[in-house]
Amino acid sequence: MVCMLNSSDMNLRRAVPGDEYALSLLGSATFLEAFVGFLQGADLLAHCQHQHATHIYAEWLASAHAHIGLAELQAAPVGYAVLCQPDLPVPLHAGDMELKRFYVLHRLQRSGLGATLMNWAIEQSQASGAGRLLLGVNAQNEKAISFYTRHGFSSVGTRSFRVGNSLNHDLVLARTL
Repeated sequence: MVCMLNSSDMNLRRAVPGDEYALSLLGSATFLEAFVGFLQGADLLAHCQHQHATHIYAEWLASAHAHIGLAELQAAPVGYAVLCQPDLPVPLHAGDMELKRFYVLHRLQRSGLGATLMNWAIEQSQASGAGRLLLGVNAQNEKAISFYTRHGFSSVGTRSFRVGNSLNHDLVLARTL
C-alpha cells in the first residue's frame, strides 16, 4: 500500500544530536524491510545491531563532514539520507561526497518522499562544494537502481562485502553535480 503524502504532515529537516535513537530505529526498520528474504535472519539482526547502533548515528551527527536529512510524517521518522566523505573502492576525486545511506519506509515509497529526500541530498552536496555524489546499491535491487538512474546516477564500479555469512555485491553509482 502506497501512502499519499499530505505536504502539511511531512517535514524534512537536518538531523541534530538527539536524533540518533530515531535514526537507529529507522535504519534498522528500513534495512530489515529492504533485505528480508535476501539475507539470513541472524545476519540481518547482527548487521542492524552493529551498523545501526545509536553511537554510529551520534558520530555522524557530531561530525562536521557528515549531513543527515531526516524525513518525518506527523512527527514520526519515515526516511533519511546520510551524506559523508566517500569510502568506496573506485577512483575518487577531490570534493566527492557519498550518499552513505538512503532509506524510506516501504509504505511511503512512490509517494514523492524519496524524490524530495534525494533533492535534499543533492542540494546539500552542492552546498558543501562537492562535484560528484556517489553511492553503493545492491546489484539485485532493480527498483532502487531505477530510482537512482532517474536521478542522474550511472555506474562507475562495483564492490563486494559481507553481511554475516552472506557475500553481497553492490553497484557503485555516481552523479556529477
